[in-house]
Amino acid sequence: MEKKFKLGVIGAGFMSSAIINGAINSHVLTPNQIIVSDVKPDALSKLEKKGVNTTVDNSEVLNCAEFVLFAVKPQNFKDAVKNIKIFSCEKIISIMAGVKKASIKDILNKKIKVARCMPNTPCSVGCGAVGIDLNDFTDENDREFVKNLFSSFAQIVVLDESKLNAVTGISGSSPAYFYLFIKGIIDAGVKQGLDPDDAKKLAVNTMIGSGKMIFENSDKSLDDLIFAVCSKGGTTIEAIKVYNENGLSEITDKAVSACVKRAEELEKLI
Repeated sequence: MEKKFKLGVIGAGFMSSAIINGAINSHVLTPNQIIVSDVKPDALSKLEKKGVNTTVDNSEVLNCAEFVLFAVKPQNFKDAVKNIKIFSCEKIISIMAGVKKASIKDILNKKIKVARCMPNTPCSVGCGAVGIDLNDFTDENDREFVKNLFSSFAQIVVLDESKLNAVTGISGSSPAYFYLFIKGIIDAGVKQGLDPDDAKKLAVNTMIGSGKMIFENSDKSLDDLIFAVCSKGGTTIEAIKVYNENGLSEITDKAVSACVKRAEELEKLI
């Protein structure tokens, strides 16, 4: 049976709003193809202004949409569906960190298909990264819809669910790592006499440009790019020596491992 809406969204928070905006702005969906539910009227009113359909009834979303995106906090998932006894949606998309597909199926008590996704906050500015498990979706049209939904505002990587905790460690959480590193560079610049705003402008734009250089020089390894900046006897190589001597790579590995470990622990709480 044809559904009234192509996409239903349960939860109108920061990330789901980014997904909705990306889908509309890139013309993957029109506003009238989307319905969103949330308990907060203010969150819904912002979407209503864009022409998106809204409701406070999660059951309506699960019965009227072909795909339903769960964008609630993991600890709120059970409450979001506890009073829903019957629903017709069979295609679920989840961005709930730490909630496995098996748990979603157990809680909903239905033979559903689940695409589990791990986006990051830069998705909100159209430059994010998303890891997607699509193993449940065998229909190519369904797979393409999910991929197009996220690729409208992010780089996507399709992989197995077992890899999603690693995705959390290197892209889901890593914006905070980069912010911390850039903060250190800005602080160091101020210590060297730069104005804080000037130091921020220089550091942030250099980070953005460096990322772009990586993608636009795919024939070069990261070691090649590092070497290209490190003139023998020059300034950069002295900074690189300090990073190497103090174990920057080892510290990063430990940080990512701690993040992944915590993601594994959270999976056991649902």
